[in-house]
Amino acid sequence: MTFRHYFTLVDTMARMALKADAARFFFGYLWWVLEPLLYVAVFYVVFEVVLGNKRPDFLVFLMCGKLTFIWFSKSVNQASRSIVASKGLIGKVDVPKSLFPLATIQEGLYKQASVFLLLFIVLWFKGYGVSPGWAWLIPVVLVNYLMIVGLSLFGAFLVCLAFDFSMLISLGMIFLLFTSGIFWDVRGLADPAMTEAVLVLNPVAFIIDAYRQVLMEGAAPDLAHLAAVAAGAAALVAAGVLLLRRTSRFLALKAITA
Repeated sequence: MTFRHYFTLVDTMARMALKADAARFFFGYLWWVLEPLLYVAVFYVVFEVVLGNKRPDFLVFLMCGKLTFIWFSKSVNQASRSIVASKGLIGKVDVPKSLFPLATIQEGLYKQASVFLLLFIVLWFKGYGVSPGWAWLIPVVLVNYLMIVGLSLFGAFLVCLAFDFSMLISLGMIFLLFTSGIFWDVRGLADPAMTEAVLVLNPVAFIIDAYRQVLMEGAAPDLAHLAAVAAGAAALVAAGVLLLRRTSRFLALKAITA
């Protein structure tokens, strides 16, 4: 299978999954934006209405964090289960096992494109005009995507070994939800050393902060830090692809018997 055929198949699988998913619901494709909006609404009610957050731009601040985190968390969670979920096909056809998590990630990427469009509309409505600084969004999104792919490939491998890992991955996403500055400002911590520690030790917190720097401030993210995260994510992707390739038959057996 050539590189071109491989990614054509990934894209075809993603499009078929999108159509099947939309057919399950009355609102169909509208759920691509309705679901993340409902998540944002829940957090907005809790932290703005109930707890009385004093940040004037809290809605935009929350949307920049939550909408990007949903893309990350849902993609990793679903892609990690993708090989086991496709055991019927795996039992009949010998295909690269990385196809399944990558197709799930591609499906999430299509959905996130519409979510980003919604976010841009809200930003414009709230007075955050498009600026040249928004060009930095391209490398931030690419690094975010590499992080998703790398973690998903290893997650898919672990879930094949033992489905219990899917629960641990879900719990890990909950941990990241509360420690990555989704509804609180990493840069607002009283101790600057703690802010630096969070951004260095938690790449998700750094990426979310980078989105806010670009979209709300029109400023470039920390490029050295972004390059370091990109290098780590790219290495994780390469290792994940190699791992799935070398354990292909073993994973097929584990998935079928799961």
